[in-house]
Amino acid sequence: MKKTAIPLLLAAAVVLPGCVSQKTYNRDMGAERQINQELMTEVQADTVKIIQLQDRLRVTLVDELLFSEGGWELHSNGKAVLDKIVPALQSATTQRIEVEGYTDNVPIGAHLQHRFPTNWELSAARAAEVVRYLQKKGIDPSRLTAAGHGEYQPVGSNATPAGRQANRRTDIDLMPINP
Repeated sequence: MKKTAIPLLLAAAVVLPGCVSQKTYNRDMGAERQINQELMTEVQADTVKIIQLQDRLRVTLVDELLFSEGGWELHSNGKAVLDKIVPALQSATTQRIEVEGYTDNVPIGAHLQHRFPTNWELSAARAAEVVRYLQKKGIDPSRLTAAGHGEYQPVGSNATPAGRQANRRTDIDLMPINP
């Protein structure tokens, strides 16, 4: 084997595992288009944001869309919103689904402190509730992950009502199973 062939083989071995077929790429992009289409009303109402990041598609839902204030159980409107994207999530079989909960920095009220000592536990419970619901709707649980971040990854200032509202959110990230 020529000396120049070895570097080419090594380069191919590094690059090719990250490649996906056109069919897989089209299917995954179809999920993004489907999510955008299904959540158009919520996007226009500014209660959902859909962002394509370098390695993932992120769907951000404001907390009141899914949960009552201080609550951790999905309300009927939240279930209806999730139901809109379940088919797209089911079809994106090469994607892992990470559900991440966030809160503002307002301490947990006295009536909930026995269940959630801090916002960290509340954010994790919300993420887990969304994951349980998606599993119940037929999403393969081996593709699901729940994580709570509490108040520790704010996107807005906790010094203002608008900033606190922006910080109370749930992200649903779709990312390749084998990056």
